[in-house]
Amino acid sequence: MNRRDLLASLSATGLFGALSLPAAGLAATSSTSLEAGLFDVWEAWRDANMDATGRVIDRLQKTSSHSEGQAYGMLLAAMIGDRATFERLDAWTRLNLAIRQDALMAWRWLPDAPVRVPDLNNASDGDLFRAWALLRAARRFDAPEYRTAAEAIVLDLVRSCIVHRPGADPLLLPAARGFETEAGVLYNPCYAMPLAMQELAAEFNQPVLAAAARGAVELARQLALDGVVPDWVEVTPQALGPAQGFSFDAGYEAMRVPLYLIWSGLGDHPAVLRFAEAQSRVPPGLAATRLSRGSGEALTTSAEPGYRAIAALATCAASQEIGSRIPPFSPSAPYYPATLQLFALIAQAEALPTCVPL
Repeated sequence: MNRRDLLASLSATGLFGALSLPAAGLAATSSTSLEAGLFDVWEAWRDANMDATGRVIDRLQKTSSHSEGQAYGMLLAAMIGDRATFERLDAWTRLNLAIRQDALMAWRWLPDAPVRVPDLNNASDGDLFRAWALLRAARRFDAPEYRTAAEAIVLDLVRSCIVHRPGADPLLLPAARGFETEAGVLYNPCYAMPLAMQELAAEFNQPVLAAAARGAVELARQLALDGVVPDWVEVTPQALGPAQGFSFDAGYEAMRVPLYLIWSGLGDHPAVLRFAEAQSRVPPGLAATRLSRGSGEALTTSAEPGYRAIAALATCAASQEIGSRIPPFSPSAPYYPATLQLFALIAQAEALPTCVPL
Protein backbone atom coordinates (compact mmCIF):
# COMPACT_ATOMS: atom_id res chain seq x y z
CA MET A 1 0.00 0.00 0.00
CA ASN A 2 1.29 3.48 -0.80
CA ARG A 3 0.51 6.91 0.60
CA ARG A 4 -2.21 7.67 -1.93
CA ASP A 5 -3.94 4.33 -1.37
CA LEU A 6 -3.87 4.83 2.38
CA LEU A 7 -5.22 8.36 2.32
CA ALA A 8 -7.99 7.26 -0.01
CA SER A 9 -8.89 4.39 2.32
CA LEU A 10 -8.98 6.73 5.32
CA SER A 11 -11.43 9.10 3.65
CA ALA A 12 -12.57 10.51 6.68
CA THR A 13 22.13 14.69 17.15
CA GLY A 14 24.81 16.27 16.14
CA LEU A 15 24.40 15.25 12.55
CA PHE A 16 21.75 17.88 11.99
CA GLY A 17 24.16 20.55 13.12
CA ALA A 18 25.69 20.48 9.64
CA LEU A 19 22.47 21.96 8.26
CA SER A 20 22.46 25.75 8.10
CA LEU A 21 20.16 28.22 6.45
CA PRO A 22 21.36 29.85 3.20
CA ALA A 23 22.57 33.37 3.64
CA ALA A 24 20.40 35.99 1.98
CA GLY A 25 23.07 36.89 -0.55
CA LEU A 26 23.66 33.27 -1.46
CA ALA A 27 19.95 32.70 -1.95
CA ALA A 28 19.72 35.67 -4.31
CA THR A 29 22.73 34.54 -6.32
CA SER A 30 21.37 31.02 -6.45
CA SER A 31 17.97 32.21 -7.71
CA THR A 32 19.57 34.22 -10.50
CA SER A 33 21.76 31.35 -11.65
CA LEU A 34 18.90 28.87 -11.41
CA GLU A 35 16.71 31.06 -13.59
CA ALA A 36 19.44 31.36 -16.19
CA GLY A 37 20.42 27.71 -16.14
CA LEU A 38 17.10 25.93 -15.78
CA PHE A 39 14.45 28.11 -17.40
CA ASP A 40 14.29 26.01 -20.57
CA VAL A 41 13.97 22.83 -18.51
CA TRP A 42 11.31 24.49 -16.35
CA GLU A 43 9.35 25.54 -19.45
CA ALA A 44 9.46 21.95 -20.74
CA TRP A 45 8.21 20.65 -17.38
CA ARG A 46 5.48 23.28 -17.22
CA ASP A 47 4.24 22.61 -20.75
CA ALA A 48 4.15 18.85 -20.18
CA ASN A 49 2.60 18.72 -16.72
CA MET A 50 0.44 21.79 -16.18
CA ASP A 51 -2.67 23.09 -17.90
CA ALA A 52 -3.57 26.72 -18.56
CA THR A 53 -5.58 27.02 -15.34
CA GLY A 54 -2.62 26.14 -13.11
CA ARG A 55 -3.50 22.50 -12.48
CA VAL A 56 -0.57 20.07 -12.30
CA ILE A 57 -1.73 16.79 -13.85
CA ASP A 58 -0.44 13.40 -12.74
CA ARG A 59 -1.32 11.30 -15.77
CA LEU A 60 -0.15 8.06 -14.16
CA GLN A 61 -2.60 8.62 -11.29
CA LYS A 62 -5.85 8.83 -13.30
CA THR A 63 -5.01 12.40 -14.43
CA SER A 64 -5.59 13.50 -10.85
CA SER A 65 -4.06 16.50 -9.16
CA HIS A 66 -2.77 16.48 -5.61
CA SER A 67 -1.39 18.82 -3.03
CA GLU A 68 2.13 17.49 -3.56
CA GLY A 69 2.11 18.27 -7.29
CA GLN A 70 0.65 21.74 -6.84
CA ALA A 71 3.18 22.56 -4.13
CA TYR A 72 6.09 21.20 -6.13
CA GLY A 73 5.04 23.29 -9.12
CA MET A 74 4.70 26.40 -6.96
CA LEU A 75 8.17 25.91 -5.49
CA LEU A 76 9.72 25.44 -8.91
CA ALA A 77 7.98 28.53 -10.29
CA ALA A 78 9.12 30.61 -7.31
CA MET A 79 12.71 29.40 -7.54
CA ILE A 80 12.91 29.92 -11.30
CA GLY A 81 11.25 33.33 -11.04
CA ASP A 82 8.15 32.63 -13.15
CA ARG A 83 5.61 34.81 -11.35
CA ALA A 84 2.78 34.43 -13.87
CA THR A 85 2.90 30.65 -13.60
CA PHE A 86 3.20 30.81 -9.82
CA GLU A 87 0.05 32.92 -9.65
CA ARG A 88 -1.90 30.43 -11.79
CA LEU A 89 -0.73 27.51 -9.67
CA ASP A 90 -1.56 29.34 -6.47
CA ALA A 91 -5.01 30.39 -7.70
CA TRP A 92 -5.97 26.86 -8.79
CA THR A 93 -4.72 25.42 -5.51
CA ARG A 94 -6.64 27.90 -3.37
CA LEU A 95 -9.84 27.32 -5.34
CA ASN A 96 -9.73 23.52 -5.50
CA LEU A 97 -7.59 22.11 -2.65
CA ALA A 98 -7.32 24.78 0.04
CA ILE A 99 -10.94 24.15 1.03
CA ARG A 100 -10.55 22.86 4.57
CA GLN A 101 -11.51 24.83 7.66
CA ASP A 102 -7.80 25.33 8.41
CA ALA A 103 -4.95 26.49 6.16
CA LEU A 104 -4.00 22.98 5.03
CA MET A 105 -5.03 21.38 1.74
CA ALA A 106 -7.16 18.41 0.87
CA TRP A 107 -4.73 15.96 -0.60
CA ARG A 108 -6.31 14.98 -3.96
CA TRP A 109 -8.60 16.30 -6.70
CA LEU A 110 -10.21 13.87 -9.16
CA PRO A 111 -11.35 15.41 -12.46
CA ASP A 112 -13.89 12.72 -13.39
CA ALA A 113 -15.34 11.86 -9.99
CA PRO A 114 -18.85 12.96 -8.96
CA VAL A 115 -17.22 14.62 -5.96
CA ARG A 116 -13.84 15.89 -7.06
CA VAL A 117 -12.46 16.11 -3.53
CA PRO A 118 -13.88 13.04 -1.78
CA ASP A 119 -11.46 13.21 1.17
CA LEU A 120 -10.59 16.36 3.08
CA ASN A 121 -7.63 14.80 4.88
CA ASN A 122 -4.35 16.50 4.09
CA ALA A 123 -0.89 15.27 3.10
CA SER A 124 1.72 17.06 5.18
CA ASP A 125 4.43 17.00 2.53
CA GLY A 126 2.18 18.94 0.17
CA ASP A 127 1.44 21.50 2.87
CA LEU A 128 5.11 21.76 3.84
CA PHE A 129 6.23 22.38 0.27
CA ARG A 130 3.39 24.83 -0.36
CA ALA A 131 4.38 26.88 2.68
CA TRP A 132 8.00 26.83 1.54
CA ALA A 133 6.97 27.85 -1.98
CA LEU A 134 4.90 30.74 -0.65
CA LEU A 135 7.77 31.95 1.52
CA ARG A 136 10.22 31.75 -1.38
CA ALA A 137 7.69 33.57 -3.59
CA ALA A 138 7.20 36.29 -0.99
CA ARG A 139 10.92 36.96 -1.07
CA ARG A 140 11.43 36.56 -4.80
CA PHE A 141 8.43 38.63 -5.91
CA ASP A 142 8.34 41.08 -2.98
CA ALA A 143 4.81 39.90 -2.16
CA PRO A 144 4.16 39.96 1.60
CA GLU A 145 0.72 38.38 1.19
CA TYR A 146 2.44 35.11 0.28
CA ARG A 147 4.40 35.24 3.53
CA THR A 148 1.16 35.66 5.45
CA ALA A 149 -0.30 32.61 3.71
CA ALA A 150 2.84 30.58 4.42
CA GLU A 151 2.70 31.42 8.11
CA ALA A 152 -0.90 30.24 8.40
CA ILE A 153 0.04 26.89 6.87
CA VAL A 154 3.03 26.47 9.17
CA LEU A 155 0.93 27.18 12.26
CA ASP A 156 -1.64 24.56 11.26
CA LEU A 157 1.05 22.02 10.35
CA VAL A 158 2.58 22.42 13.79
CA ARG A 159 -0.82 22.21 15.45
CA SER A 160 -2.17 19.21 13.53
CA CYS A 161 0.72 17.17 12.11
CA ILE A 162 3.53 17.15 14.68
CA VAL A 163 3.68 14.24 17.11
CA HIS A 164 5.72 14.63 20.30
CA ARG A 165 7.81 11.77 21.66
CA PRO A 166 9.19 11.38 25.18
CA GLY A 167 12.97 11.57 25.16
CA ALA A 168 13.24 12.25 21.43
CA ASP A 169 12.60 15.00 18.92
CA PRO A 170 9.09 15.24 17.47
CA LEU A 171 8.15 13.94 14.03
CA LEU A 172 6.06 15.22 11.14
CA LEU A 173 3.09 12.89 10.63
CA PRO A 174 1.91 12.19 7.07
CA ALA A 175 -1.48 13.80 7.74
CA ALA A 176 -3.61 15.35 10.44
CA ARG A 177 -5.45 12.09 11.05
CA GLY A 178 -5.09 8.38 10.45
CA PHE A 179 -1.44 7.68 11.23
CA GLU A 180 -1.37 6.99 14.94
CA THR A 181 -1.46 3.37 16.12
CA GLU A 182 -1.95 1.79 19.53
CA ALA A 183 1.80 1.31 19.80
CA GLY A 184 3.10 4.46 18.13
CA VAL A 185 2.84 6.18 14.75
CA LEU A 186 3.08 5.30 11.08
CA TYR A 187 5.86 7.40 9.60
CA ASN A 188 6.98 8.10 6.04
CA PRO A 189 10.57 9.41 6.03
CA CYS A 190 10.17 11.23 2.72
CA TYR A 191 7.52 13.63 4.04
CA ALA A 192 10.15 15.58 5.96
CA MET A 193 12.28 18.03 3.98
CA PRO A 194 14.84 19.29 6.52
CA LEU A 195 15.84 22.45 4.65
CA ALA A 196 12.22 23.54 4.15
CA MET A 197 11.33 22.80 7.76
CA GLN A 198 14.33 24.66 9.15
CA GLU A 199 13.81 27.66 6.88
CA LEU A 200 10.13 27.94 7.80
CA ALA A 201 10.87 27.39 11.48
CA ALA A 202 13.37 30.23 11.51
CA GLU A 203 11.13 32.61 9.57
CA PHE A 204 8.06 32.06 11.74
CA ASN A 205 9.71 31.34 15.11
CA GLN A 206 8.49 27.76 15.31
CA PRO A 207 11.18 25.80 17.17
CA VAL A 208 9.01 22.68 17.25
CA LEU A 209 9.22 22.51 13.44
CA ALA A 210 13.01 22.79 13.63
CA ALA A 211 12.97 20.01 16.22
CA ALA A 212 10.88 17.86 13.87
CA ALA A 213 13.49 18.43 11.17
CA ARG A 214 16.16 17.19 13.58
CA GLY A 215 13.95 14.25 14.43
CA ALA A 216 13.62 13.34 10.76
CA VAL A 217 17.37 13.50 10.18
CA GLU A 218 18.09 11.39 13.26
CA LEU A 219 15.42 8.82 12.44
CA ALA A 220 16.83 8.44 8.93
CA ARG A 221 20.25 7.87 10.50
CA GLN A 222 18.88 5.16 12.76
CA LEU A 223 17.11 3.46 9.86
CA ALA A 224 20.28 3.58 7.74
CA LEU A 225 22.14 1.54 10.35
CA ASP A 226 20.29 -1.55 9.12
CA GLY A 227 19.82 -0.82 5.42
CA VAL A 228 18.31 1.61 2.96
CA VAL A 229 15.64 3.90 4.39
CA PRO A 230 12.22 2.36 3.65
CA ASP A 231 9.02 3.92 2.37
CA TRP A 232 7.19 3.41 5.66
CA VAL A 233 8.07 2.52 9.24
CA GLU A 234 6.17 2.14 12.49
CA VAL A 235 7.81 4.22 15.20
CA THR A 236 7.21 3.11 18.78
CA PRO A 237 9.00 4.05 22.01
CA GLN A 238 10.76 0.68 21.86
CA ALA A 239 11.74 0.22 18.22
CA LEU A 240 11.54 1.05 14.53
CA GLY A 241 9.88 -1.69 12.51
CA PRO A 242 7.72 -2.56 9.52
CA ALA A 243 4.38 -0.80 9.29
CA GLN A 244 1.71 -3.44 8.75
CA GLY A 245 0.25 -3.22 5.27
CA PHE A 246 2.92 -0.84 3.98
CA SER A 247 6.13 -1.17 2.00
CA PHE A 248 9.22 -1.73 4.12
CA ASP A 249 11.40 -1.59 1.01
CA ALA A 250 12.85 1.62 -0.40
CA GLY A 251 10.61 2.45 -3.33
CA TYR A 252 9.38 5.44 -5.29
CA GLU A 253 8.63 7.41 -2.14
CA ALA A 254 11.82 6.69 -0.21
CA MET A 255 14.07 7.82 -3.07
CA ARG A 256 13.19 11.37 -2.05
CA VAL A 257 14.98 10.89 1.28
CA PRO A 258 18.55 11.06 -0.10
CA LEU A 259 17.48 13.85 -2.47
CA TYR A 260 16.13 15.99 0.36
CA LEU A 261 19.11 15.27 2.61
CA ILE A 262 21.54 16.32 -0.11
CA TRP A 263 19.51 19.44 -0.84
CA SER A 264 19.63 20.21 2.89
CA GLY A 265 23.42 20.12 2.91
CA LEU A 266 23.68 16.61 4.36
CA GLY A 267 25.31 14.79 1.47
CA ASP A 268 27.39 12.66 3.85
CA HIS A 269 24.36 11.40 5.78
CA PRO A 270 24.33 7.60 6.25
CA ALA A 271 21.00 7.35 4.40
CA VAL A 272 22.60 8.96 1.34
CA LEU A 273 25.59 6.63 1.54
CA ARG A 274 23.37 3.53 1.86
CA PHE A 275 21.28 4.59 -1.12
CA ALA A 276 24.35 5.39 -3.23
CA GLU A 277 25.98 2.05 -2.48
CA ALA A 278 22.83 0.17 -3.48
CA GLN A 279 22.45 2.18 -6.69
CA SER A 280 26.10 1.51 -7.59
CA ARG A 281 25.19 -2.15 -8.12
CA VAL A 282 22.57 -1.35 -10.77
CA PRO A 283 23.60 -1.71 -14.45
CA PRO A 284 24.50 1.51 -16.31
CA GLY A 285 21.59 3.39 -17.80
CA LEU A 286 19.18 2.27 -15.07
CA ALA A 287 18.25 3.26 -11.54
CA ALA A 288 16.72 1.09 -8.88
CA THR A 289 13.17 2.19 -8.11
CA ARG A 290 12.66 -0.39 -5.39
CA LEU A 291 15.44 -1.63 -3.14
CA SER A 292 15.33 -4.43 -0.60
CA ARG A 293 15.46 -2.89 2.86
CA GLY A 294 18.04 -5.29 4.24
CA SER A 295 20.24 -6.31 1.32
CA GLY A 296 19.97 -3.23 -0.89
CA GLU A 297 19.23 -5.51 -3.83
CA ALA A 298 17.44 -3.81 -6.73
CA LEU A 299 13.95 -5.31 -6.94
CA THR A 300 12.79 -3.07 -9.81
CA THR A 301 14.66 -0.68 -12.09
CA SER A 302 13.84 2.11 -14.52
CA ALA A 303 15.58 4.05 -17.27
CA GLU A 304 13.60 7.23 -16.49
CA PRO A 305 16.06 10.15 -16.33
CA GLY A 306 14.50 11.51 -13.14
CA TYR A 307 15.22 8.38 -11.13
CA ARG A 308 18.69 8.12 -12.65
CA ALA A 309 19.31 11.74 -11.67
CA ILE A 310 18.76 11.02 -7.98
CA ALA A 311 20.97 7.93 -8.15
CA ALA A 312 23.70 9.91 -9.90
CA LEU A 313 23.50 12.78 -7.43
CA ALA A 314 23.72 10.44 -4.45
CA THR A 315 26.62 8.56 -6.02
CA CYS A 316 28.49 11.81 -6.58
CA ALA A 317 27.79 12.95 -3.02
CA ALA A 318 29.08 9.68 -1.63
CA SER A 319 32.20 9.53 -3.79
CA GLN A 320 32.99 13.26 -3.51
CA GLU A 321 34.12 13.20 -7.11
CA ILE A 322 34.04 16.10 -9.56
CA GLY A 323 31.12 15.82 -11.96
CA SER A 324 28.09 13.55 -11.99
CA ARG A 325 26.18 11.37 -14.42
CA ILE A 326 22.89 13.25 -14.04
CA PRO A 327 21.25 12.64 -17.44
CA PRO A 328 19.70 15.30 -19.68
CA PHE A 329 16.11 16.27 -18.91
CA SER A 330 13.44 14.48 -20.93
CA PRO A 331 10.31 16.56 -21.71
CA SER A 332 8.35 13.34 -22.28
CA ALA A 333 8.97 12.00 -18.76
CA PRO A 334 5.91 11.55 -16.51
CA TYR A 335 5.19 14.13 -13.84
CA TYR A 336 6.86 12.38 -10.89
CA PRO A 337 10.30 11.48 -12.31
CA ALA A 338 10.37 14.76 -14.25
CA THR A 339 9.80 16.71 -11.04
CA LEU A 340 12.41 14.72 -9.15
CA GLN A 341 14.92 15.49 -11.89
CA LEU A 342 14.30 19.22 -11.62
CA PHE A 343 14.71 18.97 -7.87
CA ALA A 344 17.94 17.01 -8.32
CA LEU A 345 19.30 19.72 -10.62
CA ILE A 346 18.41 22.42 -8.09
CA ALA A 347 19.89 20.41 -5.20
CA GLN A 348 23.08 19.92 -7.19
CA ALA A 349 23.36 23.63 -7.97
CA GLU A 350 22.64 24.74 -4.41
CA ALA A 351 24.29 22.06 -2.29
CA LEU A 352 26.78 20.12 -4.44
CA PRO A 353 28.28 22.47 -7.04
CA THR A 354 31.13 20.03 -7.71
CA CYS A 355 28.61 17.44 -8.93
CA VAL A 356 27.82 19.36 -12.10
CA PRO A 357 26.34 17.07 -14.78
CA LEU A 358 28.99 15.92 -17.24
